[in-house]
Amino acid sequence: MLKQKRYENNLGTKGISIEAQDKLLNSKVLIMGAGGLGSGVLMNLCALGVGQIKIIDEGIVSETDFNRQIIHKMKNIGRARVISAKDWINEFNPDVKVELDKIRIDELNYFNVIQGYDIIVDCFDTYEAKFMLNEIALRHKKILIHGKVSGFNGQVTTIVPDKTGCLSCVIQKPAAFKPEQKTELSPIVSTIAGMQSAEVLKVITGIGTPLLNRMVMYDGFKGEFRHIAFSKNPACRDCSKSGEF
Repeated sequence: MLKQKRYENNLGTKGISIEAQDKLLNSKVLIMGAGGLGSGVLMNLCALGVGQIKIIDEGIVSETDFNRQIIHKMKNIGRARVISAKDWINEFNPDVKVELDKIRIDELNYFNVIQGYDIIVDCFDTYEAKFMLNEIALRHKKILIHGKVSGFNGQVTTIVPDKTGCLSCVIQKPAAFKPEQKTELSPIVSTIAGMQSAEVLKVITGIGTPLLNRMVMYDGFKGEFRHIAFSKNPACRDCSKSGEF
């Protein structure tokens, strides 16, 4: 049962009961990336009271990242981002159990990383990494909260294997990935990270309506949101074979 006053104001939010808060406190979420989106998601999940978080990131803290990676501090420049993130979590909410893995995920080393976690939050930068996560989530029946930011634009959807379409159903997977120009603006990153965090909240507690078979596209330049409806594509080369890996 809920014991800590720090979560009392969560209970005043529509739909969040003591039982829902307990689900958060007993939940485990895997965060892929501790950069811009990862920073925002970690802040929100720790404030909500998610009980256990695992952070995956291979990078180090750099001064050029401070325009959007808001949990990292100047004193941590040159240190691993996962260590910097854990330091922030321990200071902000020491009740959150934190696991770390300073690793670059690939098709050969990911298995032990995802063990024990049923919700993956995609905070990676590139589409190449995101499509890889999409395949991993499908293969092992993990819920994937997708998010992407580029300049003034961002997008969010929730992918549930065998229930919804996947990333390849809504965005055509290229035959070859090209280098991407990385322009991430803090207000846009914060907006998308907040939406991803809300998806985690809804998935864990069962309240609200997750973005299933819907991708929200945000145009921060115009201040507009639009929804793209999609469904499982029988010809999708990823989710159509999700049970055959």
